[in-house]
Parts: sequence; structure tokens; C-alpha cells
Amino acid sequence: MSSFVSNALDHVYRLCIWASGAAIVLMSAIVPWGVFARYVLGSGSSWPEPIAIMLMVIFTFLGGAAAYRAGAHIAVQMLTASLPPALQKVAALLSHLVMLAVCGFIVVWGTNLCIGTWGQSLDTLPWMPVGLTYAALPLGSLLTALFVLEHLFFGSMARRPLVAFGEPGADFEGSS
Repeated sequence: MSSFVSNALDHVYRLCIWASGAAIVLMSAIVPWGVFARYVLGSGSSWPEPIAIMLMVIFTFLGGAAAYRAGAHIAVQMLTASLPPALQKVAALLSHLVMLAVCGFIVVWGTNLCIGTWGQSLDTLPWMPVGLTYAALPLGSLLTALFVLEHLFFGSMARRPLVAFGEPGADFEGSS
């Protein structure tokens, strides 16, 4: 069962990596266009800034989900590293449970935000519902919650071949 779940979440992880990568590449192209249009062409475009912000939110929440699965998320371990091993395990469990609670909060309230603002539009992008600009919050949080549950039930996935790709000393033999 764990192999099936982890293989399925490998696909979700890959989608998170590609979507966040595409978002940052697009953002890196859009921002210079906005600067070029304003200072070289003399007329600023209204769309680059809101699109770049939306892409940054996509990059942050989907990339954050992937980083959580890879064990590459930001963690301050000065206090927990000084604890005895048994308490380190308790602190790690508590950390995952708090993360799960935060994800649940963002999924619920982020979804409510999307629904509540769906009928509104941005002045600069009248064709785009405001709710769509917030959609990465509940989606990324839902995916992070899946990765937290995977970690709680099946352990860290940081050494899986897909996740550890390119890491020095990564175990690529038989760790599906």
C-alpha cells in the first residue's frame, strides 16, 4: 500500500516541481517586459505586475509543498537538536501535526476566500476572477497536507529517487 501511495504522490510531486518551475520562468520573463515597456517604450503595461504576483503565489505554495516532501523546507533545529533522542521524535511529530493543522486552516479558509471573491475581477485584468488568483493557497496547502500525511504514515521521502535526484550520495537502488 505504501508503495502505491508514494508512487502516486511521486506524480503529484513532479507536477508541483514543474508548475512551480514554470511559474518562476514565466515570472522571470514577465517582470523584465514590464520594466522594458515602462522605461523603453514609455507606456507601462498594466498586466505584468498582477500576473507576476499570481505566479509568485503559485511558485511559493506548490514549490513549498514539494520542498516539504523533499525535507528541504526551512527548519530551525537549534532547540530540538539539543533534546534527547526520544524528545526529538516527539518534537518532530508535533511539528508535523502543527503543519497539518496549518494546512487544514489554509485549505478551509483559502477555499472560502476563492469562493467569496470569484465574482470579482481585477481592474488590470477584468477577464480574471480574483478567486482564481488565490487558488494556489488552498491547492498548495492540500498538497502539502498530503505530503505531511505521507511522511507521518510512511516516513520521510527525501531519499526516494525522484525526490533525491541529483543529490550527492542519493540511494537510487531499490527505493521505490
